[in-house]
Amino acid sequence: MTRNPFRLALLAAISMTIAAVAAGYAYAKSRSAPIGTGVVVIDTSLGYQGGEAAGTGMVLRSSGEILTNNHVIRGATTIRVVVPGTGHSYAAKVVGYDVAKDVAVLQAAGASDLKTISLGSSTGVKVGQTVEAVGNAGGGGSLVSSTGTITATGRTITVDNDAGGSTTLSSLLETNAGLEPGDSGGPLLNTAGKVVGMDTAASVSSDYQNVSSSDGYAIPIDRALALVKLIVSGKSSATVHIGSTAFLGVSVVSTSSVPEYAYSGQGAVVAAVVSGGPADNAGLGEGDLITAIDGKAVTSPTALGAIILAKEANATITVAYVDGTGTSETASVRLTSGPPQ
Repeated sequence: MTRNPFRLALLAAISMTIAAVAAGYAYAKSRSAPIGTGVVVIDTSLGYQGGEAAGTGMVLRSSGEILTNNHVIRGATTIRVVVPGTGHSYAAKVVGYDVAKDVAVLQAAGASDLKTISLGSSTGVKVGQTVEAVGNAGGGGSLVSSTGTITATGRTITVDNDAGGSTTLSSLLETNAGLEPGDSGGPLLNTAGKVVGMDTAASVSSDYQNVSSSDGYAIPIDRALALVKLIVSGKSSATVHIGSTAFLGVSVVSTSSVPEYAYSGQGAVVAAVVSGGPADNAGLGEGDLITAIDGKAVTSPTALGAIILAKEANATITVAYVDGTGTSETASVRLTSGPPQ
């Protein structure tokens, strides 16, 4: 009789151990299950423009490395990566980007166990090949797929941007897969479900509106991944920017856009100044014509953007400009960190 309580206690301890092991196994199993499908939604706030934008991204690493188009995150003051249908979302920072090639890499903060996209190759993609585009069509926050074919390869398009300039993208894949605004940064998949291109449809507030439902374009994935490698390695170049972006705090247009001003030379006309920003603090105002930065001529809004992009955030620069009275002025401006170009 005295043995039964002991045996019961022992069995209870074993049962508890088994339960604990089983619970631990279930927990480990749930932790290792990939989150999502490898395709994410990207939502941005455009604090200086007072708007929002949306696009798509592809998960390259389970720890939250995301590939997308640069124009999806252009001008963003905050970026959030959302994994549709899972309840998971993450604040994201910009690792780096290439304005000229329209490629950007993000890092989702605190992400883990994300399902990664299945990568293929754009080499050998042919006209007539069946493809499927997946993305945040219309910016609604859910993933939509559209099937079509490759209608051309090696295409070149020119698109305007909100900085008063334009970007020419070349060697693109053309498809009739029905790309829509919001699909930008999403995958173009082959019939095996592998990525052959990155969709470059319009984001909600972008000027990439020449991409329509019958005439869409994608960056070949091999080219995009080559840029990802450079960005992640931290290797900046004339077009690849790493880390935070220097911020002057002005919106500029070309001289031809403001015929009411009689400018005698080339430059970038200040259309608006961010209140309390670097340019505002240095005394620049609407209508001023920026002609040089640190002695380097500014010939257009695009040229100004390129010069500022090459500067470090928190650097001090000398801005030469002509004010509204036609007087040549210079100002010392301390740049801050701002949204990506």
